[in-house]
Amino acid sequence: MGVSLKDVAQRAGVSVKTVSNVVNDFPHVTASTRARVQRAIDDLGYRPNLSARHLRKGRTGIIALAVPELGNPYFAEVAGAVIDAAVRHEHTVLLDHTAGRRELENLVSQGFRSHVIDGLILSPIELENEDLIARPSGPPMVLLGERQYDAPYDHIAIDNIAAARTAVRHLLDLGRRRIAFLGARHESERQPAHLRLQGWRAEIEANGMTPPESLVVATDGYGRRDGAVAMAAVLDRGERPDAVFAYNDMMALGAMRTLYERGLRIPEDVAVVGFDDIEEGHYGAVSLTTIAPDKAAIAELAVECLVARITTPPSPSDEPRRIHPPYRLVVRESTRVRRG
Repeated sequence: MGVSLKDVAQRAGVSVKTVSNVVNDFPHVTASTRARVQRAIDDLGYRPNLSARHLRKGRTGIIALAVPELGNPYFAEVAGAVIDAAVRHEHTVLLDHTAGRRELENLVSQGFRSHVIDGLILSPIELENEDLIARPSGPPMVLLGERQYDAPYDHIAIDNIAAARTAVRHLLDLGRRRIAFLGARHESERQPAHLRLQGWRAEIEANGMTPPESLVVATDGYGRRDGAVAMAAVLDRGERPDAVFAYNDMMALGAMRTLYERGLRIPEDVAVVGFDDIEEGHYGAVSLTTIAPDKAAIAELAVECLVARITTPPSPSDEPRRIHPPYRLVVRESTRVRRG
């Protein structure tokens, strides 16, 4: 049988109400009493009934996380970080998979499963601004990911343009001048691919050069095969870049395979930079230089924002938060020429 509030109260020599006040972090408990109750909790191994606590507040204690592709290592790693952050905030995470399809993103955002969740963290790909504006009232929602929106929801996203410029600046500092960009998309300026391409152009222009548009390749997807095919397309045109900046790590890994098959050395002939810092990039025959978003910070910020929206009723003066979590350039073998 589990340890009860009564057991803790008897051990600490206080009332059950006092133990409840400590467990629920109510302020009107003296420091000495709080410490005595906490010692009793630790000694007995008491664990609060979180489900009962949430239900007393009219909540379920469940938040949903909807991502476009669980098979994508980046989203899998972010999902793991969100689950860890939710546990710290005493919530359980329900995972959903939208396949990056607008109709499914709409279904999730507009209240699907709203009867079992307190809030939603959504990472959209195809959802449009008008979809979010038209969203009916329902559980609070926080947006995740780099697509830009002008909608009344907190949004956690790294600065794509600045991050892309960091990647390209690294390649330029190495003396590379013909830098290909793999993974462009033309249908929406709000897409992160467009923003990363914008950063690619801006940094090249800032160094007094004309961006080599013939080295930009649009793709339908962002997987390893897409990167391999895009790299082959550049080489088959007779173009010879001396560096590649890929939309993400999976495309970069695919591009590296094509370069290997064409007999080109990495990084001596072609340096390669990816984006996302997925674990797979650490362990190839040539490890991958990448832009590394702080996934733990992204997850913690998303959960913090959502829990705050759940626990504090919104007011008309509330403004949505636009938060840029940190990122860093991680230099590995794909841009580090070996000497000797």
